[in-house]
Amino acid sequence: MPDRKMFWRVVRRLLAANRGRLFVILLALSAGAAITAALLNLQIDAERRLTTEFRAFGPNVVLVPKDSSSTASGTLPESAARSVPIHLPSGEVRVSSALYLIADVSVHSSGKATSAVVGGLNPLAFVTISPGSPNRTEANHSTENVCVLGVRVARQLNAQQDAELVLSVSSRRESCRAASFKETGGPEDDRIEISLRAAQRLADLPSRISTIELRVPGTPDAIQSYVADLQRRIPEADVRPIRQFTQGEATIYSRISGILSATVGLVLVLTGLCVMAAMTNVAMERRNDVGLMKAIGGATRRVLRLFLAEAAILGLTGGVLGAAIGILLSMWLGKAVFGVAAQPRLIVYPVAVALTIVVAIASAYPLRRLANIRPASVFRGEA
Repeated sequence: MPDRKMFWRVVRRLLAANRGRLFVILLALSAGAAITAALLNLQIDAERRLTTEFRAFGPNVVLVPKDSSSTASGTLPESAARSVPIHLPSGEVRVSSALYLIADVSVHSSGKATSAVVGGLNPLAFVTISPGSPNRTEANHSTENVCVLGVRVARQLNAQQDAELVLSVSSRRESCRAASFKETGGPEDDRIEISLRAAQRLADLPSRISTIELRVPGTPDAIQSYVADLQRRIPEADVRPIRQFTQGEATIYSRISGILSATVGLVLVLTGLCVMAAMTNVAMERRNDVGLMKAIGGATRRVLRLFLAEAAILGLTGGVLGAAIGILLSMWLGKAVFGVAAQPRLIVYPVAVALTIVVAIASAYPLRRLANIRPASVFRGEA
């Protein structure tokens, strides 16, 4: 106990002796910890953010009939959508069903008519896009007499908001109100979207669907494993992952992760060099102290332990302060880059503090030179 009390008493004196240089070391460690924590938090949050952004483009897994000749008009039973597992460790799977057909479409007020692809969707999303305003999507499950027009179909029909449309296939007719317009730059612009029940009545295919579209969260490997399991669950369907989404997500994340990891390594190396330069000056100033310690019987191992404890305390203090600032910095950077603040990850804090302590101890290498000091040389002024 007396040795332990003396040890920490000497450490406190060492920390109070060279306040200017130790403040520079603490500042460097705090800055390195802040940047490290910010980049690590962004790296972990980037996977979640990329997944969210890619899912905004649409489904990443599609189920279609495996063999059109063996099913009713190339469709699947609607019950297949209920067989899809939706609870995954990475999040909830969003499921939507669709039935597509060709129908004659006319505007009731003007009489203009054309043929168009009609998609019966469940759930049906009403999307209104106007110049200068963000997209607005609202799902409505109970309304069946409304429809969403692609902008190119709307131009052909000269249809206005709330116009009444008549859709007909053979002798079957359905009417709907133009609730909104959709402009995506894709095939949706040439399509009319109605509710799934209305499309099934129009096509005379009750309880049948053409496709099942899924938005599956998770990494590309997890999605591929989910696709394989889904193929076993629904053998009558052909499960197709949209590879340009999954592979593009994996490629972008691997590049972002590699850049951030390399940057973290570079920051830690630069922090270590800065601390090492300051530690070299501290070692030169403490030659007389070390000589005195060894002259009164201090073992070299104990002397080095004093300085390593000092470096560890500096690393712990700088890591605790810098990591907290870094997580706040990552939230601001996430807001600036993605428009949404990055979520603070608890695992980042201890990792950043531990890395800062390791850098501080490794940067204390110049203090090992003090182990070779001879007390007699110090007192004669030769060291």
